[in-house]
Amino acid sequence: MANNVTETLIGAVVVAAAAGFLFYAGQSTGFSTGNGQYTLTAKFRSVEGLNIGSDVRVAGVKVGTLKAITLDQDTYRAVAQLSVDGTILIPDDADIKVASDGLLGGAFLEITAGGSPFMLEDGDEILLTQGSVSLINLLMKFVSSDKPDE
Repeated sequence: MANNVTETLIGAVVVAAAAGFLFYAGQSTGFSTGNGQYTLTAKFRSVEGLNIGSDVRVAGVKVGTLKAITLDQDTYRAVAQLSVDGTILIPDDADIKVASDGLLGGAFLEITAGGSPFMLEDGDEILLTQGSVSLINLLMKFVSSDKPDE
């Protein structure tokens, strides 16, 4: 009888620990049920390096997550759908760019707030965008550039 009680208590502790790890993982990765968040879109020439789940940051602080990337078949631009914390208000003249944590770091979306008194609302689009810069393309331009005769 004592073994059954002990086994039940140990099982309950294991289940509670697993639930705690799942909750922590959900919080640290930005996974949410959508409560207190709003959706914005932005169109980019290139979103190379971004993945669904990439951070959305303002001044280096994570304020949201990239939820979807699709292709606008009329303009051939990448459409990014991002989820932003509802407590963070983004001015309607803000710009957004694809940035990286360094040469080998991951890519993320960086929002630079503007000075407008009007704020973006759920479903609005950030119009000022800058896509990712390909390091390979920059190197190819540097290597293939004409050098003056010596």
